[in-house]
Amino acid sequence: MKNSYKFFSNRDCKFYPCHDMDEINCLFCYCPLYYRKDCGKWVNGIKDCSQCKFPHVPDNYDYIIKKLSERKN
Repeated sequence: MKNSYKFFSNRDCKFYPCHDMDEINCLFCYCPLYYRKDCGKWVNGIKDCSQCKFPHVPDNYDYIIKKLSERKN
């Protein structure tokens, strides 16, 4: 698989599938962008990522890596 380092799917996980998606990238099972203030949906001062599928979409790997390499302000 081309660029296979960008994708991993753990079909043996007891929580798989964790989202209703055809193809789930488990590489970022726990979102590395969670602690960024510029990401996520805020409800009454609480971050709610329960409906977010962004880190599980294979094509978003490059964006996540880019955001992780940026300096936090």
